[in-house]
Amino acid sequence: MVSEDYKNRLKEANYDLETSEILKNQKRYNSCAFYAQQATEKILKSALLFKNESPWGHSTRELVIRLDGLTKLDFSSLKHNAVELDLHYIPSRYPNAHPNSAPHEVYDEIIAQKAIENAKIIFEKVLPLFDEKK
Repeated sequence: MVSEDYKNRLKEANYDLETSEILKNQKRYNSCAFYAQQATEKILKSALLFKNESPWGHSTRELVIRLDGLTKLDFSSLKHNAVELDLHYIPSRYPNAHPNSAPHEVYDEIIAQKAIENAKIIFEKVLPLFDEKK
């Protein structure tokens, strides 16, 4: 039986992706990148729950690899996008992650936009999974 928790994670994933875009528009680029990573982590964990798997870990790359082994859909092409998103999990938030700079001073619109694009690529590939029969 599929855990209904996947639905809440899926809703939150969509909410976080929307929040990421709002943050980019407000020039909060480091937070934008972090929310793009979080949105992706949540949609991948939702998909794992949908497949009756435990959704542990924070690496979107590792979550993609786990999901790739559970479905007929090919997720291996998403590893690069996931790796790029994983780069934002810690450095986008911690003041000591960048030499002589706070994260909000290092992140820019290009980095933020790329994070959103990577998240959207993964969302686009994962969403059809939820249309499969349970």
